[in-house]
Amino acid sequence: MSEPLRYLLNDDEVPTAWYNLVADLPAPPPPALHPGTLQPAGPDDFAPLFPMELIMQEVTTDRYVDIPGEVMDVYRLWRATPLHRARRLEAALGTPARIYYKYEGTSPAGSHKPNTAVPQAYYNAAAGVRKLTTETGAGQWGTALAFACQMFGLECEVWQVRASYDQKPYRRAMMQAFGAEVHPSPSDATEYGRSLLAADPDNPGSLGIAISEAVEVAAQDPEIRYALGSVLNHVLMHQTIIGEEALLQMAKAGDTPDLIIGCTGGGSNFAGLSFPFLREKLAGNMAPVVRAVEPAACPSLTRGVYAYDFGDTAGTTPLMKMHTLGHDFIPDPIHAGGLRYHGMSPLISHVYELGLIEAEAINQTDCFAAGVQFARTEGIVPAPEPTHALAATIAEALACRETGEEKVILTALCGHGMLDMAAYDRYFEGEMVDYDYPVEQVEAALSRIPQVPA
Repeated sequence: MSEPLRYLLNDDEVPTAWYNLVADLPAPPPPALHPGTLQPAGPDDFAPLFPMELIMQEVTTDRYVDIPGEVMDVYRLWRATPLHRARRLEAALGTPARIYYKYEGTSPAGSHKPNTAVPQAYYNAAAGVRKLTTETGAGQWGTALAFACQMFGLECEVWQVRASYDQKPYRRAMMQAFGAEVHPSPSDATEYGRSLLAADPDNPGSLGIAISEAVEVAAQDPEIRYALGSVLNHVLMHQTIIGEEALLQMAKAGDTPDLIIGCTGGGSNFAGLSFPFLREKLAGNMAPVVRAVEPAACPSLTRGVYAYDFGDTAGTTPLMKMHTLGHDFIPDPIHAGGLRYHGMSPLISHVYELGLIEAEAINQTDCFAAGVQFARTEGIVPAPEPTHALAATIAEALACRETGEEKVILTALCGHGMLDMAAYDRYFEGEMVDYDYPVEQVEAALSRIPQVPA
């Protein structure tokens, strides 16, 4: 009898705590700084945007944070998510490698994003907040937050990057189905958006711009708070339920990963899968190579500088030390809209600087080719974002075919692409192009990042 193609957890096996990698690192990450004083930012600096419980999670050094029962009740709508063995892909590649993928597309939003949207909505509702504002690129985060706000009786207002707003109308419709008000960003709903449209009515937007607009609205009303879908420590921590489940599932499969691969934009999906495995690696229990894969058109880890910069384009957030292409750099409108962010999570940037992970960048046409091959073998059309990880996974599996190495590869399939078929249509029609890395634009943006003394 053949072994199962997917590995599931029983209800009593689903993890009930999030994991905080900071507790186990050999050196603490650099603190966020107040942009005016350049001193470490305190809770009061974040209070206009986040409830105190999330602020405390942002700075905690506790190894684990218990998941509230109310959050677990919503998680149970789709968790635990399955771990699949990609046997048909392995056979098509003729590789001795064993490929596993953790599939997050079974959530109500079709991606991993509700893993943090649900607790963020819960903590804000408990603090008496009336409405949450946010940004979204491809629309998966906006969809997740709209869903989560419905679960806890909150209003939701979303600024979607203009390039994705136009490319992905059904993502917009899905946010509206969950009750959200959605604006293209830059928009005429904020002072900052109006200023950008006056300068360039065809501005394609960026995640940094959308963040600025959502923050502007949240900061003006004490009953409104802002929710971020990636980058910050508490967001990454909420996502670690992915990796905690995967650890248990890999044990059920009787395998230990030699290589873990995830796509990276702001970093939440990658951190969610990899951080629990990094804990085990730091403890000497396993030794996987951990690789982040990003778009060649927006390669913050592989070609950005490690410096203090703003998290948004308008320069309204605290300064964070991260790999950045410059806070006002606007990436080309690639179809992996969720990866079009000028910076990388400060915690992932720090882990990269410590040498605990590696990174590479891949062009979008190569990624879509991998996505199509995956769909035709495994039966799931992936979102554009995880096709980056799939392209790297397939390349590694083909290398194993040449060497005969029976490597175990674990990757993150962070969402399905059923609302991204316009992008696949462009690929099939031969209209998709690879964008060159815009050296001059990045150099100009980097010249405008804040100068912070060492």
